[in-house]
Amino acid sequence: MTEHGQLLAELGLNVPLHDELSRATERSFQRTIGAQQNRPKAMAYFDGVLHGAHGGRIAELVAARAAGRKVVGTFCVYVPEEIALAVDAIPIALCGGSQFTVPYAEKTFPRDICPLVKSTLGMAFAKICPYGPILDYTVGETTCDVKKKTWEILADDTFHVMEVPQKKEAIDVELWRKAVREFRDKMEQLTGKKVRTERLAESVRVMNDKRRALQRLTELRKADPPPISGLDALAVMQGALNDEPVRFTQNLDRLNAELVERAAAGVSPFKQGTKRIMVSGCPSVMGNWKVHHLIEAAGAAIVVDESCTGTRYFENLVGDAAQDLDAQLAAIADRYLKINCSCFTPNSERLDDVKRLARDFRVDGVVQYVLQYCHTYNVEAIRVDAALKAAGIPSLKIVTDYSEEDSGQLRTRIEAFLEQLG
Repeated sequence: MTEHGQLLAELGLNVPLHDELSRATERSFQRTIGAQQNRPKAMAYFDGVLHGAHGGRIAELVAARAAGRKVVGTFCVYVPEEIALAVDAIPIALCGGSQFTVPYAEKTFPRDICPLVKSTLGMAFAKICPYGPILDYTVGETTCDVKKKTWEILADDTFHVMEVPQKKEAIDVELWRKAVREFRDKMEQLTGKKVRTERLAESVRVMNDKRRALQRLTELRKADPPPISGLDALAVMQGALNDEPVRFTQNLDRLNAELVERAAAGVSPFKQGTKRIMVSGCPSVMGNWKVHHLIEAAGAAIVVDESCTGTRYFENLVGDAAQDLDAQLAAIADRYLKINCSCFTPNSERLDDVKRLARDFRVDGVVQYVLQYCHTYNVEAIRVDAALKAAGIPSLKIVTDYSEEDSGQLRTRIEAFLEQLG
């Protein structure tokens, strides 16, 4: 058994089944991201982040726990990473993007629920998620009805649910600020450390630096042709949810510097004038590259992602002018409440975001990506389509899961959509 396999066995995982998952993920990677031509050299690091998600990163976290740090699992970009970092905890995203683990969740959960939830739970139920055994604490949130009811089943003393309001009125802002303060209390109880003003300011700086680097990457995709593919940009953003933040930012700065040179020299995976597409809607978490691959394999370039593995994760910074702890926590809460998830009603801010991004990135069309049974994004797609139509921008709604069964049908629809763009 390899050293990596030995570590997984010591964590209590089903190593043979985990190896099957790894092989399935590698095949998917090589068929999509790995099959691309003319990739930036600096992407080698981010490929390593994806490949090391169940390897080197796990070893790092095990060593960190041995040194006294706590590992906090999260399922959503609403969980304030700054607060966890301020008490030396390590926040880690847990969402699964593989069809391989879905059947293991369907033994307990209904088939007709979100594939992201089923993939994530299936990894735990099948004992192939290496993060489960090393988590000291887990944080859910109320952005989705399926998640809310799932948390009731999973809840124990090491599971906390953050109340994300469904509106953004004054009363909702105060509710969310209270939830953020409560999360601060939970992190202090977990680690035995107090959130101090100076340390919180430092963690805000770390996360803002990371967001600025991701913003820079996104700005560089405005070039025609863009110096990086949408698939590679997605891989970077998936890695952002898992990698150590300072190291991630340093390597993203190197990638951005290379992209500046590529743009200046006209180096790109695409020809000038390639149709420019925005993907809008549900997140594409690690392991899920299907829709991005189908779009770019059909001859288009994805130039911006309006999703939680896109602009929603990094678009807004935390204000750093606050001098006292209460003001810092309020600034953090206010920044996270600007994330325009479809759980909010009304959600006119998201419509504004979609139109603004489509204009700024000069897109020829928008693909609305909806995970199967994600009712909020599916219904909200009606308003998004109407807003885009009023702005003269064509859109295509795709409802799919993680399986490859509908790839042929989706490929045909995407190719027809691109032809309609002229």
